[in-house]
Order: sequence, then structure tokens, then C-alpha cells
Amino acid sequence: MKKRSKRYRASGDEKELQTAHGVGAAVERLLRMPKAKFDETVELSFHLDVDPKQGDQMVRGIVKLPHGNGKTLRVVAFTGSPEVALEAGAAHAGLNDLIARIEGGWCDFDVAVATTAAMKEVRSVAKILGPKGLMPSPKSGTVGDDIVSIIKDVLAGRCEFKMDKTANVAIAVGKRSFTREALETNINEAFAALARARPAAAKGVFVKSAALSSTMSPSVALEVRALFAA
Repeated sequence: MKKRSKRYRASGDEKELQTAHGVGAAVERLLRMPKAKFDETVELSFHLDVDPKQGDQMVRGIVKLPHGNGKTLRVVAFTGSPEVALEAGAAHAGLNDLIARIEGGWCDFDVAVATTAAMKEVRSVAKILGPKGLMPSPKSGTVGDDIVSIIKDVLAGRCEFKMDKTANVAIAVGKRSFTREALETNINEAFAALARARPAAAKGVFVKSAALSSTMSPSVALEVRALFAA
């Protein structure tokens, strides 16, 4: 039998944690667990009843969390108007100069955004940014003509989610320091965003299971039937 840590054991009965909770009850249960010495990230995890090998069943989308996810993001903007992007909150902005830095091995940022006009040049570093999940894309909402709005949305809590090869989706919805109300609001918006991302080819039950956890905690099972009915 796997040995549980003292913090894990103090978090409560495992059978009770795996009994489906409503969103409010799950958040309350999580916040009663022992805290780590740092501000843990709170994450929603979903297991979907779709086939990841089928292109028409891929699940990806964007969620704009009303209270953000608590992360301080370093945004780089590929644009011919770097001053505007920097004023909007980008950590770095430019075009050919940024591309040259990336070609030299620099990728010290969390999100890359770009104007539509800049994408012709940005594609030259797609092989570098793509594998790192940093390539700007219209599908992820990180490419467009209004670079100011894109940057502000990203900094305000808009993030992309994507199903992995085993039909799982994870979405960071906040920090342990968030209020219960803020976490509940973010979680409900994440549920809604995943529901909107349901592919037309998905039949029957879309979400098989869902759970809420923080970085150092066990997971709390969530009731999903009412929210993801067939």
C-alpha cells in the first residue's frame, strides 16, 4: 500500500473525498485541508469520454476566469508597434529583434501574442515555440489586430486549455489564498467553457469524472452529471 504523507492523511478520509461533491461543497472541503508553506495553485481536472485519436473529437478552448488564476504572467508581443504593447502590459515587445532572441535560445516568458500582420515573420520560429506551447494562434485567442485587448485579456485571466493524449483536461482556477466565492465563480466559468468546447462528434456522457485539488492536496471528487448531461 502506498504510504501517505502526514499532510495527506490530515486532509480527511479518502472515501469521503472521492464521494461526488457540488462545487460549493468541494471548495469548502479543499479550503479546510492543511496548507503548504506557499500559495498553492488550485486546479480542476477532467477525464472525458472521447477518443483523443479522432480529430473530430479533439477538445480545446479558452476560458476567461473572472478572478484570474493568480499567476503573474510574462507576456511577449510580436508587433510592429512595441510601445503600444508595452504600455498594455507586455513584458517584452517587438518583431525581428524578438525573433532573433528566440532563435538564439531565449524563451523566458509564459505567453506569446501577435498581431495578424506579424504572423508571417513569427512562423519562422514556430518549430521553437510550438513544442513549448508558446506559439501564438488564432484558436487560442493570442493572434489578432487589437493587440492591446489581447494582452489585457491574457493578463486578466484568459487561458487556453487542451485535452491531452489520455482524454484529460486540466485548468488552473486560482490559488488557495482566493476567497471561497472567487474560486466558485472561476470554477463555474471553467465548467461552462469546457461545455462550450464539447465537439459535435462527442456522444453520450461528455465528462466521465472531475476533481478539484491544490498543489499539495489530495483531490476532491466533483458532481458532473447535472452540468454535463448528454
